[in-house]
Amino acid sequence: MTAVLLAGKMTAVLLAGKTTVQSLTENISEEYTLIVMAALFGSYSLIGGIGTTFYVSYFNACLAFIALAVFFTEVLYTNTSNFPNVGDISKMYDIVSCVEGSNGINYMTFRSESGIVYGIVGFFVATSVVYCDQAAWQSRIAAKPMQGVWGFILAGLMWIAIPSTLGNTTGMAYLTFSAENKTHLLSPSQIDEGLVSPLVAEKVLGPSGGIMILCMVFMAVMSTGSGEVMAISSIIVYDLYQVYVRPYRANQQPAHCILCGKASEESAEDSNTKGRTCQCPSVRDCRHCVEDVAAALTSSSGARPPHRCPVHGAYRRYQDYLIDFKSWCIVWVSICIIPYGLIIFASRVDLNWTFFVGSIVTIPAFPAVVLAIMWVKQTPEGTIAGGLSGLFAGIAATLITASTYEGGLNNFVVNTSQEYSILAGSGCSFGFSMIVCIIVSLLTHKIESKADADAEWQKMYDIDNPLSPWEHTYREDLKQHVYDKKPSFDQMAATFRKAKLIAYITGGFSIVLFTFVIPGIMASFPSLDETEFKVWIVLNQAWTVFMGLVAIIAPPVEEILKIRKQRRANKAQEPIKLLASN
Repeated sequence: MTAVLLAGKMTAVLLAGKTTVQSLTENISEEYTLIVMAALFGSYSLIGGIGTTFYVSYFNACLAFIALAVFFTEVLYTNTSNFPNVGDISKMYDIVSCVEGSNGINYMTFRSESGIVYGIVGFFVATSVVYCDQAAWQSRIAAKPMQGVWGFILAGLMWIAIPSTLGNTTGMAYLTFSAENKTHLLSPSQIDEGLVSPLVAEKVLGPSGGIMILCMVFMAVMSTGSGEVMAISSIIVYDLYQVYVRPYRANQQPAHCILCGKASEESAEDSNTKGRTCQCPSVRDCRHCVEDVAAALTSSSGARPPHRCPVHGAYRRYQDYLIDFKSWCIVWVSICIIPYGLIIFASRVDLNWTFFVGSIVTIPAFPAVVLAIMWVKQTPEGTIAGGLSGLFAGIAATLITASTYEGGLNNFVVNTSQEYSILAGSGCSFGFSMIVCIIVSLLTHKIESKADADAEWQKMYDIDNPLSPWEHTYREDLKQHVYDKKPSFDQMAATFRKAKLIAYITGGFSIVLFTFVIPGIMASFPSLDETEFKVWIVLNQAWTVFMGLVAIIAPPVEEILKIRKQRRANKAQEPIKLLASN
């Protein structure tokens, strides 16, 4: 399922990049566009890695919000002689309110059957993409719980601001231009390809507008595409190659040390087992590791110095090998983008089809992922059965519903992307997956007591890298607790209880607010009059500006505070180091 989701996201990225580049660049071929994107994704992933992704994504977000602010200011508030109706919200409202959409629906109402259907589908699509994307999980794991919770809540609020404001702005401008032209400037297929924003930007801002949109899209495409390349490479290396092809220690037992293969002291049943349990020192307390790290830092040659530590040296060499192998995987995955992209382009599917219909095959993974995090009784059999049943049910429901439209499945792309085809596929994918996953897990689990549940969670608890133990990462957060090598479940739960509550409260509040409250309020108006429409537009823009300020200001402020905190900690350690040296 994860592989299918990654393929879907990569498809959307390639289509978005190709469409934008070809709409703003004259006589550029699909092959050249693919080569450029593959080179960008590969080099960005190979050189930068996930650490650099955070910093570059920050600049991408800054650029996106600044460009969006310039864009809606020029379109809605700046009058030009070339387009007398653009730049005045009142004039644009008068024009757009007289235009009828599909099925005679007025654009100034939220009471749209298709809008409700796509709102439900969008909920399924967005949640499945967020929960099942390996690239997003890599970012989550790299962040501590509290920073991760606030980071992803704010990221969600920012994500809501950008498409809402951009869609309102470009949609109004496009309808205004089309009304002045007495016909649509783009065909339905071109609209589905996402050409509205480039068209409006170039008309209003000229060549600079085209460059601005090109930069916005390519920065977003580069961040997303490189994230997917790293995600695919990580799955190949760490989930497949490391586990099934070349594990460090074959037949590794649960709760056993990966370095020596012996049981950890915490899991040993007999207290008189010294010599038969793991006695490996921590990497931070290992004198040989300190010497190896110092040799690596002071090495003047390009080659890695040998790892001489008798405990951790072999595992360090194994990790170096995996890193080299991952680099090659990144190169080959980037190269494979070119033939994969050519196949996608030849299929002539559009971005709209990929986003909605393509997500039907990823939605079945969503219930399984959520249950795996929150329910200890979920089993591998339940996960597989739920995912496959949801996949087949979703595809079948989509095809059956699509066959009822004019042309049936002969008009495949159009009819499978009809609103009720997508709704049927999404609902069946999610429903069958969740129900089957729960039923099969209840029939196959072996959890009979709290001890069994604790032993099951222990499997996740024991996932660790001996060269960078997670306990060291959270040691400062756990300083109020007393423990031996690792904190207990209860200590971890007490330490991060605040982050858990914030995640539940803010997540639930966001779902209720944006799924029910705001749509309900807007749907209470039969049709927005000019004042109500202006309030809606201004609130959208205010929210975008506010989230843009948060995106631009918050990260550097947090970095400065971290630097100050570390500086104080270093100063506090100076007297101790001085006494030790004397």
